Order: sequence, then structure tokens, then C-alpha cells
Amino acid sequence: MEQKVKVLAADQVKIQRPNPDKGSNDYSPRNRIYVRDVKGTLEYFRRSFGFLLLFVFAAIPWLTWNGDQAVLLDIGNQRFRIFGMTLWPQDLTILAWISIVAAFALFFVTTLYGRVWCGFMCPQTTWTFIFMWFEKKFEGPRNKRIALDKRPWDFDKFWRKAAKHTSWIIVALLTAMTFVGYFTDIRDLFTEFWTFNAGFWAMFSVFFFTFCTYGNAGWMREIMCTHMCPYARFQSAMFDKDTVTVSYDPGRGEPRGPRSKKTDHKEKGLGDCIDCNMCVQVCPTGIDIRNGLQYECINCGACVDACNDVMDKMNYPRGLIRFTTERNLEGGKTHKLRFKAVGYFVVMIAMTALLIWDISTRKPLEVDVLRDRNQLYSISMEGWVQNVYTLKILNKSQLPQTFTIRAEGFGQTELMGTTELTIDGGAVATVPVTLAVYPDEVTERVHDIRFVVSSTDGSVTEQHETSFLYE
Repeated sequence: MEQKVKVLAADQVKIQRPNPDKGSNDYSPRNRIYVRDVKGTLEYFRRSFGFLLLFVFAAIPWLTWNGDQAVLLDIGNQRFRIFGMTLWPQDLTILAWISIVAAFALFFVTTLYGRVWCGFMCPQTTWTFIFMWFEKKFEGPRNKRIALDKRPWDFDKFWRKAAKHTSWIIVALLTAMTFVGYFTDIRDLFTEFWTFNAGFWAMFSVFFFTFCTYGNAGWMREIMCTHMCPYARFQSAMFDKDTVTVSYDPGRGEPRGPRSKKTDHKEKGLGDCIDCNMCVQVCPTGIDIRNGLQYECINCGACVDACNDVMDKMNYPRGLIRFTTERNLEGGKTHKLRFKAVGYFVVMIAMTALLIWDISTRKPLEVDVLRDRNQLYSISMEGWVQNVYTLKILNKSQLPQTFTIRAEGFGQTELMGTTELTIDGGAVATVPVTLAVYPDEVTERVHDIRFVVSSTDGSVTEQHETSFLYE
């Protein structure tokens, strides 16, 4: 169905951008955005949700499962341990399904509610607001921070800046150590790092991610959202007139203009917007939501809380800026069920089903058989035909298992070598064996046989087909 998009002439669009003559400072390569503190329901929810995600992020590496770290993405040993499941390179499809499900879940939520991921769940947003909290504690609210940056350097300015950057570095360092703890034993990391006994790559990774966190959340901030994050660029492909986004109601707010609280603005021909610019001052990306939806908007709802607070003070109804849809602003009714949203949901459910099927059918045992290619066969002193094989048995579980090995395909056989062994959880055993077959059994040049590896408790069995050669 064809959709019409209203396009304004360039001279009709008023773009709110930071004034280079106001609030700039010598140490920033860009014009800095001084974000005003805001309070409200959405801000309280965003902070609570952010702290919940922060707690989950920090706590997961410290959890244990069967005496080991519950979540350990061990890239060096090519295994991912996730609670009771260990994933190996052979299980790459599971990781692929997880990524696909996450992608379509993001598409589905974006189609319905816009960039709520960016505003409420994105690590860049969460850490940026954490850094901004320290900034406010040491340098004061917005107006004081602007005045502080304009002021010449003195002791008061020095200690405030030093305290702010020190707190940033501490938070960035703890964040980096926690993140690296997902890829190495976090208990050893925290002990060895502070005693300078950690390996080179562990130390390098911690310092690298400390630098990245400090730079992203402390300095780059909205630049990451507006210029580097690809999500900001392709999100418009998932938006339509029924997508819930932070929006300004021009029909109610225009024409805007300042006025006294006691003034009847309807008689003066004014809308509800008093042009206080509070929505601009609290925006972490520095946009004016009154200019319409912009790709810089992260749907954090800060402008909603700020505007509602102003409306309360003016005794006007709330919702001049609110989470709504373009269709609703035009006076229509929002369509919750629509083809795009249903399509994303159906694909997400299908991919989730495939993920569950892949996990449920996964066997915690992998067997690979290699024939000895130096010698095709040999004849024993008793006249039996012998072939030599090497079995690689991978115990994918996290607990030790005892396995037995047998060969099938002939009537009279003898399997020489280790036929019963115990393999630790997550370990690979290399087992050389020799299969001897009674000569009368060998009627063809190439016989199909199979090695069967079973756990002694009968919980898992795996077989691998190979060939037996004789001329």
C-alpha cells in the first residue's frame, strides 16, 4: 500500500542545535551538549531498568554451576560454557539461531515501539547516564557545569574535574574487568590483575575496554548513537504510521510562545507549548523533538518527563510530548495488528522453535574416526586382517563420563586398545584402536563398519561410520 510522507521545505524546518558560542569548552573537539537533569515516571523506570541490567551484567560472571563459572566464553579453548550447556565449534548453529532470534525480536519491538532498546536497554545509554550522574555530582547541575567550563582554571575547577574523571576511570575499569570476566575465569582475573600476574592478553583486554568505556560514555556519548551505531540508520525501514515513538503534538502545542501562568493562552491564540526549551535541554542527543521524528532520537522519554513537569506547573493537561503514533496525532486510530509486525513476530517464533529444536536434539557427545592412511591393512600372526583407527571422543557435558567403545559390521572381530575410558567434562580424548577381523568375514575390498561409543549409564550413544579395507 502506498504511503505518503509529508515533506517540508528546507526553510520551514527549524533545527535545534547547540550554539557554538554558548557552552563550548577548550578540551572538547566538538560542541558539547549539557544535559539537564530530569525527574519523572519514565526517568525512574529507565533508571531502575538500567540498574537491573547493570546488576545482571555484573552478577552473571560470578555465578557457579557444578563448581565452575556458570557463563564462560572460552575463546582460547574454543568452548562456550553457559550454565549446564557447553557449546563447541560444532554447535555454531545454536549461536546462529540465538543471534537470528535476537535480531528479529529487535525488529519486532522496533516496529511496535520504536527505539525503546536504545532508550532503555542499550549499554551505551546506560553507561552514559551513569557517567552523567557522576558528572552532576561533582560539577553540579547544567547551569553550573556550563559556568564551570567557562571559568579559568583554579583549584576548585581542578579537583572537580579530577574527581569526575577519576570516577569515570574507576567505573570503566570495573566494567572492563567484568566484561573480560565473561571470557576468562573472573576470580583469577580479579586476583591476578591487581597483583600484575595476569597474562598479556587479559591485561591488554582490560585496558582496551577500559579505554573504550571511558571514551564512549564519557566523551563520545551521543556521537556513538548518531554517527557510529548502524541501528540509528536502518531503523526507519521498520517504522510506519502505527509505530509508537516519542512525539510532539503540534495541533495542541502550536503556535508556541512564552506566557504567564495566569494568562489565558487561548485568548492570545497560543498553543500549550510555552517554548521553554526544556525538552531540548534534557535530550541526551541535543535535538528538538518539536521538529518531528529525527534519527538521533533514542526514545528515552526524557523530554516527555520534562514537558509533563512544565505542563503540571502551568496547570495544562499532560501529554503535549508523549509516546504515541503518527496516525494517532493525525486523529486516526492506531493499528496494533499489521502485516509488518505480524511478519516479524511469526519469523521470530519460527526461529525460536528452531533454536529450541536444535538445543533439544543436541547430543552431549561427539565422535570422529580417522583411519591410519600410512598402512591400509595388515595381517596378524594368527592370520586376522587388521585396520588401525584413531577415535576422537568429545565429552560435551560438564561432568566426567565413562564411555565404552565397540565396532559393528562383522561377525567375528576383536577390538584391541582402550575400549573403556573416562573423559572429563568438556575434554577431548584421542584413542588409537586396532580392529582385527577373521579372514573369512572379509568378502569385499571395502566393508562399511561403524564405531559405537556409549556412556556406561546408557544416557548417551553416538556412532560413526567408516570403512574397513582389504585387498
